[in-house]
Amino acid sequence: MSAFEGKGALITGGASGIGAATVRRLLAEGAHVVVSDVNEAATTDRSTFIACDVADHEAMAKTVNQANDWLKARGAKLDILFNNAGIGSIGQTPDLDIEAWHRVIGVDLHSIFYACRIAIPIMRSNGGGAIVNTASISGLSGDYSFSAYNAAKGAVVNYTRSLALDHGKDHIRVNALCPGLVLTGLTSGLEDNKALVENWNAQIPLGRAGSADEMANVVAFLASDQASYITGATIVADGGITARTGQPDVISFYNAGG
Repeated sequence: MSAFEGKGALITGGASGIGAATVRRLLAEGAHVVVSDVNEAATTDRSTFIACDVADHEAMAKTVNQANDWLKARGAKLDILFNNAGIGSIGQTPDLDIEAWHRVIGVDLHSIFYACRIAIPIMRSNGGGAIVNTASISGLSGDYSFSAYNAAKGAVVNYTRSLALDHGKDHIRVNALCPGLVLTGLTSGLEDNKALVENWNAQIPLGRAGSADEMANVVAFLASDQASYITGATIVADGGITARTGQPDVISFYNAGG
């Protein structure tokens, strides 16, 4: 039997990137999947699409309840919630538009609260579940000119820990995925700047960006029974970039004649 045979999942930001890759993975493993996004996604006999602006609390609550009803109609339960929707903005604080700040916080952070607020009582009544939140290595350290995103993703990391503490007794596991650079539609513009890509890859010990499918593998693990004793964890999938202190490679420096 496949790992998710008969289980039900709701995935926000599921129309593209990491979300879409996770939809494909869970469907392949036998799950029933509800995909939520502002952009329409294709459906199958075991998936459906609900359009939703996740930063709108009423829309998010409606989406979770609709997802639960759709899953119940197919003999499934809301076993998995993958809070994956996210956006970013570039700009130093004095130059950052106030609306841009609020939009990033709304999509990246508030949406997780909105979804969990409705989903957790449903999961509790079902006897448990697994929640995975997409954070980022940008929630573990700071980046230049990425203040709103850093703030939101840092909050996601710690909110995940809080959720895990509060709802372990409900048999609900909550974990965070912290990707590094992943090649998706949101980052496709980087490929136009060859020098930037080469510089970025040089900072990554594995020498390359990650793929959406590689992130989906981590999400599938965290949502599965194989991770039954993991909760409140922050799982980094970044090719090793955060393993570095930031200090120079002294041996390479001297070998190069420095």
